[in-house]
Amino acid sequence: MRRVFRYFLAITFIFCASSQCRASDYISRDHIVIDLRFGIEWLRCTVGQVWDGSACIGEPVKLNQEEIATAILQANEQLGGSWRLPTLEELEGLVCEKCERPKISKKYFPQTASEPYWTGDVNRAAKRHMWSVNFFTGHTYARFFPFQQLAVRLVRDRR
Repeated sequence: MRRVFRYFLAITFIFCASSQCRASDYISRDHIVIDLRFGIEWLRCTVGQVWDGSACIGEPVKLNQEEIATAILQANEQLGGSWRLPTLEELEGLVCEKCERPKISKKYFPQTASEPYWTGDVNRAAKRHMWSVNFFTGHTYARFFPFQQLAVRLVRDRR
C-alpha cells in the first residue's frame, strides 16, 4: 500500500510541477517574453493590445484564421522576424494551474483574456477543427472551425 501511495505522490508532484509557471522558465524584455523551455519568444500582449512598458493596454482582438495571416504579416513588418501561431504544446506550456483566472502568469502576460486562444495545430481526428487553449479553465479544445474568431498570442523562434 505504501508503494502505491508513494507512486501516486510522485506522479502528482511531476504533474503539478510541470503545469506551473516558474520564474526560471521566462525572461521578459520589454514587449517580448523569452520562453527558455521551448526556445521561443512570445509577444507579451494579446493581438489588439499594446505594451506600454508595464502593462498591456487596449482590448484583445478576436480573429479567424484568414485574419490571423494578415496579423502575422503586419507583425513581421513592424517587429521583424517570423511570427506565427504557437503549437498546441507551446501554448499549453503557458497554462498555470495554480494561478487564478486567467490561468497564465500575470507577471509575464498581463491582461490576458480569460478565453480560448488559437494554436496553429489542426485536430488530426477532425481536420476541419483547430486546437485552442482556454485561459479561463486551462483546458485545451479541438473543436473550433477556422472561420471562428478567437484571441491570438503570437510567437517566434529565437534567432
